[in-house]
Amino acid sequence: MSAAHLYVHLPFCAHRCGYCDFVTVVGRSSQHEAYTEALLAELSLEHAELAPELETIFLGGGTPSLTRPSALERLLRGLPGADEVTVEANPETVTAELARLLARGGVTRISLGVQSFQRPLLDVLDRLAGPEDARRAFGLLREAGFENISLDLIYGIPGETREELERDLAEALSLEPEHISAYELEAKPGTRFTRSHGVALEAQAEAMECYIELVVETLTGAGYRWYETANFCRREEDASGRDLRSRHNLDVWLGHDYLGLGVGAVSTVGERRWKNAPSLGRYTAALALGSRPQREREELTPELRETERIMLGLRLDEPLALGEVAGALDEGALARLEGLGLARRGAGTLALTPRGRFLGDGVTASLLA
Repeated sequence: MSAAHLYVHLPFCAHRCGYCDFVTVVGRSSQHEAYTEALLAELSLEHAELAPELETIFLGGGTPSLTRPSALERLLRGLPGADEVTVEANPETVTAELARLLARGGVTRISLGVQSFQRPLLDVLDRLAGPEDARRAFGLLREAGFENISLDLIYGIPGETREELERDLAEALSLEPEHISAYELEAKPGTRFTRSHGVALEAQAEAMECYIELVVETLTGAGYRWYETANFCRREEDASGRDLRSRHNLDVWLGHDYLGLGVGAVSTVGERRWKNAPSLGRYTAALALGSRPQREREELTPELRETERIMLGLRLDEPLALGEVAGALDEGALARLEGLGLARRGAGTLALTPRGRFLGDGVTASLLA
């Protein structure tokens, strides 16, 4: 087995947002070059896991756009080519020089972490960028020639009103991005964010269903395709007929193999899955010696693969082939969901209805045998 998709984790951040549970490190700009060399060393060690030609590369974080320009350019030069190359960026880090660096480095798609256009809500999220930073960054990326930009939004922020969500959606649409990701805020128990905003989060939880309905209604009404629970892409009307879904994420949701590089990165290839340990120092030290980093390994049984295929596949707007997952389904639960109008079977396929998709993973989980 070989992977046609590559994920590269760049963990550096200017500060840590209270709700974040990704593998990140604050500061340490002096380590950017060493970490880049470690990434390229890991790529060399794992090259046999990759397909001869890659379909997608995704640079996530952390804040990839915070990486020192010399290190980021070195990394982009050292990566193989791919049809789609995405880089996540925070608005406050985007300059004209960075946008040009990404363009000449072969990047084809930018995912811009806006989160909100309301300064009070950004303050709740501990975000550094303001609304003006998001608009400026978007303009600089357009000037650099990027024709595939995604905006990330978060809703369900403590204290957020329906009117504020409406304004965020209107602001995002006014920029005419090719793609919008709109995520329900998930604050992990025990984090400082839940300790600070626990009561407000509980209150917001009751409004989440009407919030996602507002998101879907607004974005689909503006001509975007609701192709995954939290993801929307513009329907191209020109002769190119571009598919503006995130190809990297889409293939992960479809259960395709991918290789992950960097601290905390996960790889799934064939029947194997491994996760690199989250220690930056141990990661760079091991690879400097030509060794693989410390890893946790997991056996991917057919049963686990089927379960994941259901949980991820039913988040999409395209039906799931029943032949791929029949052994993992609870027929009685499926019949009940059909009766409730939450799921429907076609000719050898299974899909959630729009109402089922609003209710999300809870509906899907009930289908598992």
